[in-house]
Amino acid sequence: MTIEHTAGGPRVVADPYPWPFDGALVPERTALICIDWQVDFCGPGGYVDRMGYDLKLTRAGLAPTARVLDAFRAWGGTVIHTREGHRPDLADCPANKLWRSKRIGAGIGDSGPTGRILVRGEPGWEIVDEVAPIEGELVVDKPGKGAFYATDLDLLLRVRGITHIVLTGITTDVCVHTTMRDANDRGYECLLLTDCTGATDPGNYEAALKMVTMQGGVFGAIAPSEALLEVIAVLVGSTSR
Repeated sequence: MTIEHTAGGPRVVADPYPWPFDGALVPERTALICIDWQVDFCGPGGYVDRMGYDLKLTRAGLAPTARVLDAFRAWGGTVIHTREGHRPDLADCPANKLWRSKRIGAGIGDSGPTGRILVRGEPGWEIVDEVAPIEGELVVDKPGKGAFYATDLDLLLRVRGITHIVLTGITTDVCVHTTMRDANDRGYECLLLTDCTGATDPGNYEAALKMVTMQGGVFGAIAPSEALLEVIAVLVGSTSR
């Protein structure tokens, strides 16, 4: 059973508590944030591939995320996509980040099979076709790991009255986790979909999920996408009667 029925409405059976905590899941207040589903992170020839990691690990969440996207669009929730990348002149790339990337053989700004690595406007910077934005969906470009850092994401959410955030994307332990932590500090109620994220290391992926559930849900809650999809199906069905 992946639905808990309460007076406030159906909630997702999640770990470590039924989500959301307030029982109020409505499309007007809920956003799906798809983090960095870019060629550089899950496509051949991109940043992650150049570092030598297994792309199957970062691509694992694509199919489940596509299903969640379809459901969210039908439900009417806000959809936001993020892309990590730097200015072509690399003026917004910190020296230590640039140094580290070059040290591991995937230098930011270096030329590769998908253009210059992690540079805005290059083929590798684009979001992959499986989960690409459609007309009207917001895209946030970020220079760092967290989606709130040096962006207008918080403003976009608050202008729309968003209070609940569902997270997908890559990687679980870096960009997704940083964004979730920052969102939690800002008072957003967060749910991370476990099968809609991925990391370059299975151990880091599992550890990142466990961290969320500590202290009764220190950053929010986690659940498989099917648990959320069942709740959305109930909500869509109740409004169509």
